[in-house]
Amino acid sequence: MMKRMIAAVAGVMIATVAAGPLLSQEVRAIREAPLTQDAPAAPIAKQEAQQRFDRAYRQQPPLVPHQVDRYQIDWRINQCLGCHDWSNAGKMQAPTLSMTHYIDRDGRQLDTVSGTRWFCNQCHVPQADTSDLVKNTFTPSSKIK
Repeated sequence: MMKRMIAAVAGVMIATVAAGPLLSQEVRAIREAPLTQDAPAAPIAKQEAQQRFDRAYRQQPPLVPHQVDRYQIDWRINQCLGCHDWSNAGKMQAPTLSMTHYIDRDGRQLDTVSGTRWFCNQCHVPQADTSDLVKNTFTPSSKIK
């Protein structure tokens, strides 16, 4: 019992020492005004549908080059499939879903979209040219020399 207590105290002390530099940095909120004041909403970014954006990193889900705010996606209906399902993509001249979207969690090939891939907007978001919410120094590995 005593050994466990000493180990726990030592663990807390090590964690405190390790987190020291992090705790000394100033924490800033994204919201500019204090919570006690009303603040104007940030402007809504306009979607860029004129061009397709390049992917920022390998295996990034493709960005959606059209508006989807009025698309219904719930447990019964997924309006994205009206154009992008393999059975409709040809006649709608839309990119078809990757075959990975038709494989269930047990690796079985399905004729319909897997339930694990049903909610498209979990991974795919509309493209918009916006500024970063927080400072970002990400550089794709292909750009590093």
